[in-house]
Amino acid sequence: MSLINLPLLSLLIFLPLIGGVAVGCSGSKERARVIAIFVAVAELMVTLMVLAGFDPTNGQFQWLEKHSWIANLNVDYLLGVDGISILFLPMTALITLVVLLASWNSVQHLGCFHYALLLALEGITMGVFTALDTVLFFLFWELTLPPIFFLLGLWGVGPQRRSAAVKYTLFMLFGGAALLLAIALLALNTPAATGGLVFNLPMLLEKPVPDELQGAVFVLLMLAFAIKTPLIPFHTWMPAATMEGSPQMAALLTGLKLGAYGIIRFAIPLAPSAAVEYSWVLGVFGAITLIYGALVALYQSNLRRLLAYASVSHVGLVVVGVASLNMQGIQGALFQLLNFTVVASSLMLIAGFIQHRLGSTEAVHLGGLAKVMPKLCGFYYIFAVASIGVPGTSSFPAELLLIVSALAAHPSLGIAALAAAVLSAAYMLDFTRKAFLGPVVHQSVKQCVDLRRREILLLCVPALFVLIFGFFPNLILRMQTTTLDAWLAGIVEQPVQNNEVAHLDGTEK
Repeated sequence: MSLINLPLLSLLIFLPLIGGVAVGCSGSKERARVIAIFVAVAELMVTLMVLAGFDPTNGQFQWLEKHSWIANLNVDYLLGVDGISILFLPMTALITLVVLLASWNSVQHLGCFHYALLLALEGITMGVFTALDTVLFFLFWELTLPPIFFLLGLWGVGPQRRSAAVKYTLFMLFGGAALLLAIALLALNTPAATGGLVFNLPMLLEKPVPDELQGAVFVLLMLAFAIKTPLIPFHTWMPAATMEGSPQMAALLTGLKLGAYGIIRFAIPLAPSAAVEYSWVLGVFGAITLIYGALVALYQSNLRRLLAYASVSHVGLVVVGVASLNMQGIQGALFQLLNFTVVASSLMLIAGFIQHRLGSTEAVHLGGLAKVMPKLCGFYYIFAVASIGVPGTSSFPAELLLIVSALAAHPSLGIAALAAAVLSAAYMLDFTRKAFLGPVVHQSVKQCVDLRRREILLLCVPALFVLIFGFFPNLILRMQTTTLDAWLAGIVEQPVQNNEVAHLDGTEK
């Protein structure tokens, strides 16, 4: 049997789930930890096999797996990947492995359950990135809630961790209701050869819903994904979860932006006419999120809260790029989402290392860290300059593409993106000055131990990716180009009312 005929996507989903069961039944934290690492490494290897068998010149869905699931409703177990989703698979596997290694000694109770939940969340997330049936996607989307709820509530470091877990869950359930309603509208109003319901994503993309319903579908999908992303005003769960949850959980929440992926995969292509008509609204929400997040981050004295608002700001830039509806914008958006997995997650893990050693990430309790922890600070500097888009790091080509796309499509949004870039440098450099430079004034800081060998090794891989993708961005971009050509063709060429074509500048021809 050739490699291409193996059900590797199903293996990506079920391997961590089965591994999670094995970890949960292991009966020993040490044994559970070893099994979890083994499963995470195996999962990463499988994602690399899928990546190796992917043809970037083919813009269609690849590695397709289809089995009838609920025949009476035309619901299928349908999996596949294309240039939009393919790179999220190895990045998800990588960050999960890094998070498992980072929590090696930090989990003091219910260790088996903790590692089992992390593996289960990995498998479910793989399902989100590979599902091509809207009901199957909704299933995986909702299944992310139980692991995150327990990971936040049981292993959080803040006194309000359970409240943060409940807040996150309620926000996501509200968004899930909107998503389910949008899926139902799509299924009931999309013409099908059989006359039945349509949940098949490729079929939905070929025959979009009537124009009069696209507005409702677009609003519902955007509501669901905006909450998860998060965009203003649905962002309040993010700082709460970041501050109250464990650093490992915070790294996953800031690194894996499933909501932004949903906007690109479902919201815009399934309602193309509405997306073109309301792209300016999406761009305005993105710009507000971008500036608001940067301004609030500028006044934060806690590193973890600063990183939470920085994540909100950066995802606003992604939405601005998506709203541009041009090649530079969508390429920059996907590139930046991959950067979140590497840069934002690594910064949050570094904040976790500081929290573990000092019990705080408040700037007033730090100061002079560079003198006592030069290795930690060296990695922090790499990811900090990447966060603000310094040339030579992976964020630079992504942000350049996003700013250029915004200037080309909506000049005012481009100016907002440039202003946010300045604010981003301001809040990162200001906190760096306060926390890492200057004299050592606290005895607890003087007694800090620098990064251990295991911590250095787990940060080396994302740091290497930051540099490689910064100097060779085409390694990322060439995987997406053919798919994104087809993605854009299906949107900007869609007829709107009166059979006219809407252009990016708002004119009609």
